[in-house]
Amino acid sequence: MGGQLSIAQLQAKANELRQDVIRMLEAAGSGHTAGSLDLADILTALYFEILNIDPKNPKWADRDIFLLSNGHTVPIQYAAMAHAGFFDKTELLTLRKLGSRLQGHPERLKLPGLETTSGPLGSGLSQASGCAYSLQYLDNNKHRFVYCIMGDGELDEGNVWEAAMFAGKNKLSQLIAFIDRNNIQIDGSTEEVMPLEDLRGKWESFGWHVIEVDGHNMQSIIDAVNMAKAITNRPCVIIAYTIAGKGVDFMEYDYSWHGKAPNAEQATIALRSLGVRNESDQLGNDKL
Repeated sequence: MGGQLSIAQLQAKANELRQDVIRMLEAAGSGHTAGSLDLADILTALYFEILNIDPKNPKWADRDIFLLSNGHTVPIQYAAMAHAGFFDKTELLTLRKLGSRLQGHPERLKLPGLETTSGPLGSGLSQASGCAYSLQYLDNNKHRFVYCIMGDGELDEGNVWEAAMFAGKNKLSQLIAFIDRNNIQIDGSTEEVMPLEDLRGKWESFGWHVIEVDGHNMQSIIDAVNMAKAITNRPCVIIAYTIAGKGVDFMEYDYSWHGKAPNAEQATIALRSLGVRNESDQLGNDKL
């Protein structure tokens, strides 16, 4: 998928995805807003620049693997997948509807292009480590990479650190993890609920190469992944510093938007904050 869009075009695409997330969540009446918005830049970089994938052939044997461990943020993944061509954009408005392929958490058997089913936090890195181990030691395929996004609140789960030990011990250099470091979780600030710092030092102590980036700087995200792919003797984790609710001023930094969807009035204000001016666009149909 890479190389088709300039940095400016990637930034514009991320803003489109944020707009669609607002429309989707307002139509669903439930869902997770803050993390979905702040991951827009990383998901745009992945789906339109980094991942070696074929939307027309989701099971392509040589594809890269992407796992969204914090699966409650899946609205942004659905938006990215639709814009990349995995399915028609009109389906986005079926989010969380009965019988929809777009469930509130990704469900692998429902939608081609999803690599795993998630729900309980803390499982994604274990699954990603297993995939990376298989590629590196069983298939001896050095050209495929496994990417995994985790929320920072998710790091409260012990399973994450078991996987970190396993990946470090086995030097899984084809594993690249992202931490969405937005400093919030459902009950408040991460540092009040369960302090995570020194986060860099923790991951380095488990044998990982650590890269820290601005999670809203498109070029920095892409450069960090290229650097991670060049590390051949250990797994890499990219700590991406993000703003919860990015792009919508009344949502930014506010943990109460972790698991809340906007109502119609809030969605209209949010879309204006994201640059939508036309009333028909605010209804979602034209853009989708």
